Amino acid sequence: MRILVVEDEKHLNGIIAEAIKDEGYSVDSCFNGLEALDYIKAAEYDVIVLDIMMPKMDGLTFVKTIRREGNQTPVLFLTSKDSIADKVAGLESGGDYYLVKPFDFSELLAVIRAMTRKYTGNRSNEYTVGDLTLNGSTHEVTRAGNKVELTAKEFALLEYMVRNKGVVVTREMIENNLWNFDYEGGTNVVDVYVGYLRKKLDAGYDKKLIHTVWGTGWVLREE
Repeated sequence: MRILVVEDEKHLNGIIAEAIKDEGYSVDSCFNGLEALDYIKAAEYDVIVLDIMMPKMDGLTFVKTIRREGNQTPVLFLTSKDSIADKVAGLESGGDYYLVKPFDFSELLAVIRAMTRKYTGNRSNEYTVGDLTLNGSTHEVTRAGNKVELTAKEFALLEYMVRNKGVVVTREMIENNLWNFDYEGGTNVVDVYVGYLRKKLDAGYDKKLIHTVWGTGWVLREE
């Protein structure tokens, strides 16, 4: 998943971004609503984590703006404003969830996972493709009952492919979802990570799960 963190307090912004990155997700950060408008025009995000009280453009105005433009990206408000009226205003502006500061980071990450489940139509954090099982909460992956050890980035790539099982994903789609704007790696990095997954998931099995669609990309499916 690719997450946008919009928080004007730079230290807190950095802490939130690092916590999400530790889960293997790609994160972009900015510090007010106007900057956030530029970010969402340049990339697609799975979740926007958004402060309300910010300079230049506050969080409520930002959400109202993107909803008017048809952008339905799930929005998680982070704010110290904890009255019922504040929560109602946040949700009625187009927000999806309201988390009051100070918050526990485990709750933040659980809410992000729950929001993505809602918008992908999956009711749990567990996904299956054939004999492959992926748990988004515990980061456990098994194939035919055998545990598969993955790095954070390998897990993020597999999760993206599992959530899009049966859909051909291009190199550009993967880059846009797994790496942020600061990424300066080589042009073949996606190919390298797909190769890593193939060795760990398909080696030794007659049925392959990762298939190359020549000239386009890859698809995860059971044949």
